Amino acid sequence: MDFSVDGLIFLMAAMLIIGVAATKFSSRLGMPSLVLFLIAGMLLSEFIYFENTEFVQLVGILALIIILFEGGTQTSWKSIKPVLGASTSLATAGVLITSGIVGLASVWILDLTWLEGFLLGAIVGSTDAAAVFSVLGTKNIKEKLTSTLEAESGTNDPMAVFLTVMFIELIQIPDTGFWSMIAGFLIQMTVGLIAGLVLGRLTVTTITKINLDASGLYPVLALSFAIFTYAGTTFINGSGLLAVYVMAVVVGNQEIPYRHSILRFNEGFAWMMQIVMFIMLGLLVFPNQLLEVVWQGMLLSIILMLIARPVGVFLSMLGMKYNSKEKLFISWAGLKGAVPIVLATYPIIAGLENAMLIFNTVFFVVLTSALIQGGTLSWLGNKLGLAGEEKLQSPYSLELIALGKTESEMVELTIPENAAIAGMKLADITLPKYTLITAVIRKEKILTPTGVTRLKEGDTLYVLTKKKTRDLVKIRFYQKKWEPGQIDDEQQQDHESPEKSGS
Repeated sequence: MDFSVDGLIFLMAAMLIIGVAATKFSSRLGMPSLVLFLIAGMLLSEFIYFENTEFVQLVGILALIIILFEGGTQTSWKSIKPVLGASTSLATAGVLITSGIVGLASVWILDLTWLEGFLLGAIVGSTDAAAVFSVLGTKNIKEKLTSTLEAESGTNDPMAVFLTVMFIELIQIPDTGFWSMIAGFLIQMTVGLIAGLVLGRLTVTTITKINLDASGLYPVLALSFAIFTYAGTTFINGSGLLAVYVMAVVVGNQEIPYRHSILRFNEGFAWMMQIVMFIMLGLLVFPNQLLEVVWQGMLLSIILMLIARPVGVFLSMLGMKYNSKEKLFISWAGLKGAVPIVLATYPIIAGLENAMLIFNTVFFVVLTSALIQGGTLSWLGNKLGLAGEEKLQSPYSLELIALGKTESEMVELTIPENAAIAGMKLADITLPKYTLITAVIRKEKILTPTGVTRLKEGDTLYVLTKKKTRDLVKIRFYQKKWEPGQIDDEQQQDHESPEKSGS
């Protein structure tokens, strides 16, 4: 069916509406929303003939950049630092082992050549974070496990991409040097890591120092840096996806202006790109073609879920401080999502002989993984005793919306444990001039601050202050030993005289 420009716009609107509605049903059914997005695309493929694989791949890569950036900015460095060893091993050795086992099975089940079988294994080797956490929802799974999965899924994509590209090259050019590819992979990872750190710091500095005319431009600027990070790193032969994730973690763990606006914009835009990407990927599949690989796809899915992923997890985590129940949960949480289907378009574009067979099989594996593992992940967490009470998140956020240039901004601060100001009245706290505490959040309740309001550990404060005194305000609230009225002489030279905050 051919569409005019207006028809395509209507189709895009319908895709978004269907996608948003699907998220409501997915949460009730306890499965990743990507399943319903894919099914919606498959149903549309019966009425719309669409085969522009290159365009879908472009949309998929852009979506992955945005999803990785959104996930990285939400990642706490304090949480993932203790599990970096485990997550790195899962993202490298774990993916390699999983891909190898699935590859061997693919040769036998689909009657592929060895290289084609390992190519299929490489495509389904990575884990999708968005699928995992959309299923977990507000379940309070142990932080060590969620952090491990978060870091693994953010860093395992480069390994899957490398293996996919390597096997395609080996199929097309059998004389390609294997060891030169390995060296190239190590260089890509190193360049990606360094580029992510450098561009992350550059992004933070730019957002902090620049004074834009409208607050809505800050999220656009941050996202532009993410896309630039991918493009720039890829241009110098580094891993663009790894660079984006590292850059996002750097940005997300720094105090930057309009932080809430940036995070909320990223969250909404990432959802939009997921909806568009998965529905478009679904358009590439015809249900009748999918039926042709039902038993092969189901058998591969079972091998992946019950053998390949667990073996990869348990072997790559040998000697690490995880018990059997935790490893079992991590094994079952290896949901497949965006990356495998996007990677499955690579053989099609490369013109490989069995490209469509590989694509349809990967599509089926992703669909069954999301349905079976996604539908039982929360249940398994409870059964293994790894899930606690529902995780409650404060529904409040407050930010200064600048309609024009301003010298002030709203700062969100949480009183840490053993903070010197815990137990003090606001009237007794000396703050820089023109600083105002606008709200105090305590146990999901908003308190109107007055001079007699006494602060407690864990309170979240929203403080309106001048940009040039922002760092001094943070020092006042975060330091653990501080006498009221004490101001460092060197810092005082750079700031206006303080005054008592009486409201």
